[in-house]
Amino acid sequence: MSYAKYGPWAVIAGGSEGVGAEFARLLAGAGVNLVLVARKPGPLAATASDCRRLGVEVRTLATDLVDPSAVHAVVAETVGLEVGLFVYNAGANTCSAEFLDADLTDFQRVIDLNITTMVALVQHFGRAMRDRRRGGILLVGSMSGYLGSVRHTVYGGVKAYSRIFAEGLWLELRDSGVDVLELVLGVTRTPAMQRVGLNFDVPGMRVADPADVAREGLDQLGHGPVYIAGGNADDVARRNDPDRAKVVAGAHRMMQRLMGLK
Repeated sequence: MSYAKYGPWAVIAGGSEGVGAEFARLLAGAGVNLVLVARKPGPLAATASDCRRLGVEVRTLATDLVDPSAVHAVVAETVGLEVGLFVYNAGANTCSAEFLDADLTDFQRVIDLNITTMVALVQHFGRAMRDRRRGGILLVGSMSGYLGSVRHTVYGGVKAYSRIFAEGLWLELRDSGVDVLELVLGVTRTPAMQRVGLNFDVPGMRVADPADVAREGLDQLGHGPVYIAGGNADDVARRNDPDRAKVVAGAHRMMQRLMGLK
């Protein structure tokens, strides 16, 4: 598939490492110019350098996307650019605690990163795409959004929101020439997942590679509204069983092993 149809510019929020960096490399290889947004300047600069070597123009913006000024900063950085693709890959669980044991301000950061900033940027870039009748919006989701989990009470909720939001947006834009996709990730060997100490060696655990996941997402962008990456479709189907107590309790045992708690 030619990703150049989503040019001439793509904005990748969370574009410095892991799946976001792989999106950037794939798009740069197709000749799409990039605006990379992330919190850490070091990895951001490294990925930008990789992409410039592929012959495209790259702008970088080091900002924390939970900061109230972040949306304005991204908008200002892209003034005058024809953004044909917006990728929102910034959605880590920044507060992995049981709900009653953490401050609401910490959980608010999870909500702002995964919902508040995301919807503001989608609306901004989506309006211009709709007017041009061309473009793509790719939101990176999580299998956590399909069931409740200990220490993921808020995170699971915001990821469920992202998927439902993408489905509705896909319906609204499906006749406008704008593609919408929620790319649902399972366990993926990214720096972010490594930093939280996930146990990738749990027997039976399917672990995806970031480059493979990014390629799946771009290849499926025109076939929304939702795509389950990494060969996890059957597992997601099981999570939709109407017996929620059975599903949640069963997944809890695997999650405990994944997080190294048992």
